[in-house]
Amino acid sequence: MAIKPEIEAQIKELEEKYKNSGQDLSAYLDGLLYEKYLTYWDYIHLDTLLSLQIPRTHFPDEEIFITYHQITELYFKLIIHEQKQIIDHKLNDADFMITKIGRINNYYKILINSFSVMINGMDRAQFLKYRMALLPASGFQSAQFRMIEIYCTPFYNLLPENAKSEYTPESSLEDLFENIYWKRGAVDTKTQEKTLTLKQFEYRYTPRFMRIAKEVEGVTIYEKYLNFPKEVKENPLLIKAMKELDVNANVNWNLMHMGVAYKHLSKDKQTIDATGGTNWKDYLPPSFQKIIFFPEIWSDSERADWGKQWVEHMLNPQTN
Repeated sequence: MAIKPEIEAQIKELEEKYKNSGQDLSAYLDGLLYEKYLTYWDYIHLDTLLSLQIPRTHFPDEEIFITYHQITELYFKLIIHEQKQIIDHKLNDADFMITKIGRINNYYKILINSFSVMINGMDRAQFLKYRMALLPASGFQSAQFRMIEIYCTPFYNLLPENAKSEYTPESSLEDLFENIYWKRGAVDTKTQEKTLTLKQFEYRYTPRFMRIAKEVEGVTIYEKYLNFPKEVKENPLLIKAMKELDVNANVNWNLMHMGVAYKHLSKDKQTIDATGGTNWKDYLPPSFQKIIFFPEIWSDSERADWGKQWVEHMLNPQTN
């Protein structure tokens, strides 16, 4: 049977491709001949993926808790995937950044909108029991979320509002990192000392965080924006996308966590400590820390009132 002209052309192109790299096309054709057909379950490693949910207790809803957090980490991975492309891009290209930040916002929207799984999709009585088998592990220990912050903005913008007067953007990365806002959220509520949750997290990830911070020093997403020409910086679609990212990451995401905490850890005006002892009532409200990735694109009044009305609604829902 004669070989179709289009297939013959493809074979010639393949032969040229492998010849240029010093390879033998015939050997690769043998490999293609012997290779099994690819299946969906093999391609995404489905059996492995579905084997990774391993509860530590017999309570059924713990599997929901594990699965949801694993899904969240996969979306964080996708966010970082887009951030790295923005940082590596060499052109002053507003459209490129708008597209990438748009993808990031879509991932955040999925996560934020799915948080009802954590708020209403778990039995509170079960949660309060199986959580005791998880100590001192905590969602606080999500390294990828901290990496997202580091890729977005310099360390100085990640200081709590009341600490910024003590440092400058030119302070050493080590000093700034030691005073980063989230560390204040993991001190023992009674002794004010670092919790075991924080100590484990620092030991495991501090070298990686510092390596990333040094790699992106001067080229975080915010710094790339600041270095754009004036006409690019003033692109309204770019500013809109960046504002949306700031609100998604630093307001809406925190408020959804607060919703879970109030649902499962507060009752009859009593507050139950989070796993790991994090002081979540002081740590989660966006109006307390005022973390803003891209401060220049917000007005003075917007920065001053950052997250305030949303937090008031969360803390006093009966007044709204």
